[in-house]
Order: sequence, then structure tokens, then C-alpha cells
Amino acid sequence: MPTARAIEIAAEAGLDLVEVSPQTQPPVCKILDYGKYKFQQQKKKAEAKKKQKVVEIKEIKMRPNIDDHDYEVKAKAMRRFFDEGDKVKVTLRFRGREMAYQDRGMALLEKVKTDFEDVAKVEQMPKLEGKQMMMVMAPR
Repeated sequence: MPTARAIEIAAEAGLDLVEVSPQTQPPVCKILDYGKYKFQQQKKKAEAKKKQKVVEIKEIKMRPNIDDHDYEVKAKAMRRFFDEGDKVKVTLRFRGREMAYQDRGMALLEKVKTDFEDVAKVEQMPKLEGKQMMMVMAPR
């Protein structure tokens, strides 16, 4: 139908002529209330946004000579973060002479990796940056 005729029909009905899909050949148009159409599109977008989960990066800080109970508390928090679908950044901070024992820090991060291999995968391998060693893990 010619565009002029379609606009005329829409005006008689007191509605608007809205181009729904301009990429098709010929372009597809609908006769409807444009304000209502925009409102419905906005509601659809808001509904889609509400359903999506934003992945956060939670940080767990440790020291290379962490005690068993302290480690268990941190591990419990990490497990909760993985259950919520968040990534976890494990940071090991070395102070003073601890820098001489970086192998202990690497062993601790390996322990974390093996303890959580059932629920998480390593996204960024452990690396040393200054006085910190860090590793990023993501839920499976």
C-alpha cells in the first residue's frame, strides 16, 4: 500500500503509522498508538534488565602464614561468593621478610585452587605484582 494512503488511514483512526521493521523489503508498518508502543518497549527492556545478573569481583585477602581456622573462615566466604555467582580475587600480601618465602604463598594459592576445583575454575593464574600475589577464580 502506498505510504500516503497508509498515513491517511491512520489519521482517520486517530492513531499513528509506525515503521516496525525498516530492513525488510517492503518495509513493515503498523497503525497503532505510538506513545503506548514506546511505553511497552521500555517495559520490555526494563524486564530484561531486571532478569540479568551482574557478576561482581569479590576480594579475599590472606597472608602466606595464615592459620588453619582463619583459612577455613575465608574458604567459607569464598564458597558463598561462588554460590552467588560472583568471581573471587584471592590476594596474598607479603610483608617484610615474607618476600623471601614466596614459595609458601604459591603453595597456599595452589591449596586454594585444589580446594575449590569442584565449584570454581582459575581465570587468572597466580602472579606476583610488587608485594602481592593474586589469582582470580570464576564459578563453574
